[in-house]
Amino acid sequence: MSLLAILLIVAGVLAALGVVAAVVLAFRRQTPAIGGRLEPMEPPRSKAPKVERNDTSSDTALVDTASDIGEESAESGAVGEVLTPVAPSFRDRLRRARGTFSGTFASIRGRSAITEEVWEDLEEALIRADVGIGPATELLTAVRARVKSAGITSPSELLEEVKSEMITRLVAPIDLRFSAESPTIWLMVGVNGVGKTTTIGKLGHRLVGEGKTVVMAAGDTFRAAAAEQLAMWGERCGATVIRGAEGGDPSSVIFDAVAHAGSAGADVVLADTAGRLHTKSNLMEELRKVRRVADKGVGSVTEVLLVLDATTGQNGLTQAREFAEAADLTGVVLTKLDGSAKGGIVFAIQSSLGIPVKLVGLGEHAEDLVPFDAEQFVEALFAEED
Repeated sequence: MSLLAILLIVAGVLAALGVVAAVVLAFRRQTPAIGGRLEPMEPPRSKAPKVERNDTSSDTALVDTASDIGEESAESGAVGEVLTPVAPSFRDRLRRARGTFSGTFASIRGRSAITEEVWEDLEEALIRADVGIGPATELLTAVRARVKSAGITSPSELLEEVKSEMITRLVAPIDLRFSAESPTIWLMVGVNGVGKTTTIGKLGHRLVGEGKTVVMAAGDTFRAAAAEQLAMWGERCGATVIRGAEGGDPSSVIFDAVAHAGSAGADVVLADTAGRLHTKSNLMEELRKVRRVADKGVGSVTEVLLVLDATTGQNGLTQAREFAEAADLTGVVLTKLDGSAKGGIVFAIQSSLGIPVKLVGLGEHAEDLVPFDAEQFVEALFAEED
């Protein structure tokens, strides 16, 4: 090989090395000085606008924690946008209760005639839903008479008659009554764990939203968490909370709350009471005392509401009987109705005791405690699934 050829090869290698050196230098300029490694870069995140909530009215001040989270995640619109809570639908929230009837109703709709088997299936479905043997028998006896007198032969028309009879039997005055002289006093009673304290909080939210001033009496002095829970609700909705010493006399706490409401010109006193078993005579006697003391000061007791857990079924009817004797019940608050397959307890209470269901809980949020609507309730049970 000639000297010229060798020189040309060497020149080519040097040129190639120069290119590699340039690439390496450029690479090093992009590499961090510490760590010697390139880290992936994330695009800059845009910060969501901070919404200032200066309005301390009840419309925004009291919402359950889950509701707060839902509202914040939904605030993608203009700053300061107010989201109006949507009232819960009986049809949407009573899927479990409807499931107790839906199979039977679908089967009856598919038949060609009203046979004795149809009546037996209807009775079984009503009892399974905890309507109770007595109320179920009375209801179907009335429907049989109407079907016979009207000459009804279609199973679908029969179901319409059952629905109409159910609504008729459930319609009752459900308005919560106010005293002519303030303050109005509403007592909440019931066994442990049914949601009395939460019901008071939700009622306070509703009343403050209507422009009323509310005092909450922490009459459950035997459960420390009850007073704390009520204090939290009071702070969130703008109500005053009166509480006593742990283990103290609940009657005196409620008496003090009524006295405070009277001097402050408050509209309503919502009084919590300790949970008690309906089988304990001494505790039921204490409840009688609470009821008497609450009526001794200014204002008057216009509502004594028994709070029942809808999932307890027929046991709720037993509770209602005992509490009605001790405290002159004016109505029932049925909680957790959205999670119960035993919606028939509504019929059992009203048919057996003549005590109206005034409020029902259809969810966990403050807005989910709603007035009972007999027509919407029955329509939800009979609704065909989409």
